[in-house]
Amino acid sequence: MTLAELIARVRTDANDKAQPYFWSDEDIAAWLNDAVAEAATRARLLHESADIEVCRIAVVAGTATYPLHPSLYELDHVAFAKDGDSRVQPISLRSPGTLDASMPGWRDRSGCPEFAIQGDTSLRLVPTPDAPGELRLEGYRTPLEPMALAEKETAVPEISEIHHRHLVHWALHRGFSIPDMESFDPQRAATADSEFTRYFGARPDADLRRITREDVPHHVEAFWV
Repeated sequence: MTLAELIARVRTDANDKAQPYFWSDEDIAAWLNDAVAEAATRARLLHESADIEVCRIAVVAGTATYPLHPSLYELDHVAFAKDGDSRVQPISLRSPGTLDASMPGWRDRSGCPEFAIQGDTSLRLVPTPDAPGELRLEGYRTPLEPMALAEKETAVPEISEIHHRHLVHWALHRGFSIPDMESFDPQRAATADSEFTRYFGARPDADLRRITREDVPHHVEAFWV
């Protein structure tokens, strides 16, 4: 479904088809973009392994921490390719506490990275790399670009079309949740939120997302090119 079709679907389901509308097209488009990001996060719908801007990071000798692409929130493959070496070193995600117990003094070590600590927006390599190279990542991400209202007749959500109609529930939830609006309806807002959650699942909280990215065995095999 295009953005225009989704906006029309929201207005139909909300009985908001006569002007003046409850909500502007701009607001509904923003809610639908939020819905795509929510759906992608809750159901892990967008896995990235090919986009160089998302999956490749240049590594500098002596620098341990690197920013992750803003869309990338959960890694399931990390490897380090040293410049001039055909071998690729698999990297395992670990927490600082685990490294403290298993690798005392890891903060001051340098060498070929074997582990990484994933923060909310960054990745810290352990040991600190002593040679330049490239990080190769794969993982789950949110949409790279929002749907533009100016292109609503052609813009479509990045997730599969089979999910599109369920995005409407999030927009309805947001619209009916606005206080001091004629459309304010907590019961309809809660129902729409429940329908969205029923289909895409509950949003993982920060603690759960942290746990899933720490101390997880990543079965990555070195390969030669």
